[in-house]
Amino acid sequence: MDGAFASGIPIATLAVLALCALVTLVNLASLIVAAHRIGAVRTGSTIPAGAPVSLVRPVCGLETFSEEMLTRGFRLDYPAYELIFCVADAGDPILPLLHRLIAAHPSVPARIIVGDERVSDNPKLNNCVRGWEAARHEWVVLADSNVLMPPDYLQRLQAAWRPDTGLVCSTPVGARPDSFPAEVECAFLNTLQARWQYAGEALGLGFAQGKSMLWHRPFLEARGGIRALAAEIAEDAAATKLVRVAGRRVHLVAAPFEQPLGRRSLREVWARQIRWARLRRVTFPLFFAPEIGTGALLPLGLGAAAVEGAPAHLALLAMAALWYGAEFRLAARAGWHRSPRLVLAFLVRDAMLPALWAAAWMRSAIVWRGNAMDIRPKAAGALRPRVRAA
Repeated sequence: MDGAFASGIPIATLAVLALCALVTLVNLASLIVAAHRIGAVRTGSTIPAGAPVSLVRPVCGLETFSEEMLTRGFRLDYPAYELIFCVADAGDPILPLLHRLIAAHPSVPARIIVGDERVSDNPKLNNCVRGWEAARHEWVVLADSNVLMPPDYLQRLQAAWRPDTGLVCSTPVGARPDSFPAEVECAFLNTLQARWQYAGEALGLGFAQGKSMLWHRPFLEARGGIRALAAEIAEDAAATKLVRVAGRRVHLVAAPFEQPLGRRSLREVWARQIRWARLRRVTFPLFFAPEIGTGALLPLGLGAAAVEGAPAHLALLAMAALWYGAEFRLAARAGWHRSPRLVLAFLVRDAMLPALWAAAWMRSAIVWRGNAMDIRPKAAGALRPRVRAA
């Protein structure tokens, strides 16, 4: 048969189609696992009902949804919690808003801590240190300022705590896009990144996500406290490794919390995604390497270029339709943002993925909130703590 089956299809063509089918099946499997995991009701939390909680929120600058996001924190349906706002700069424009919100909600214990402590090259972690140390309660949540907190926010975090838990997190889910690039960011955050995090957690490979992190303070203090998270440039990567070394697991909330996006430019979306890609590459290179196969456009596009004939191209088109249809179905099942433009956003996202993946390997520097950061691993003790006065 000289390199071809009796059907007349060359072996090379069949090999390309088989590879594309394998990549498609792996991604479909992750979508199915995530769909079953997200929203699944779990019982058996080991946290006492109503246990007092300290909610520590690092804030920096005024953003489109700042007032709504921060107000949500004062309106949680929870019997005993305190709010601690951490502001690194005494001239930050967010301070008048915080003072106004605290005055408007006198029933919620709330404080503002101004001034950070430089324990790492991570500005967010530096901003959280003093808030963590000021927290009064054993259960502490570190939550970004752009997390959309529902009234049962704390209960949903607590519900995921099990005897083997070291940390409970929530990945961000993009919501309220007000431009097409923001739709592209939804495509990154939701049916790609959140999907893989939930699929990984279901398989026992939970990764921390810094948007919302529920800690049992004695557990972290016994392992160096919040300063131990300076071991990596990303505090969530350090948290993941710390929890695993302790023989515990990172668990995710049943359904992730939203992050309103508003307007985004394509340049802003690229900047965020390249920052996160480089952080993943530095902190978990073996897990980052296969990310080149998480988008449909590269494997199916290479397949289309490598094979000939209408039947082969129709097979690839069917794989793409199945892949993107399953992504859209996951968004619908989870109640995430979806629109007629979302499939186009999937295509744009997947066109960006190979460039993001390659760029992540080429440089070891990122810019976050105007701060240039070298993310290469450093020797222990290379960074000396510095306290900045409030």
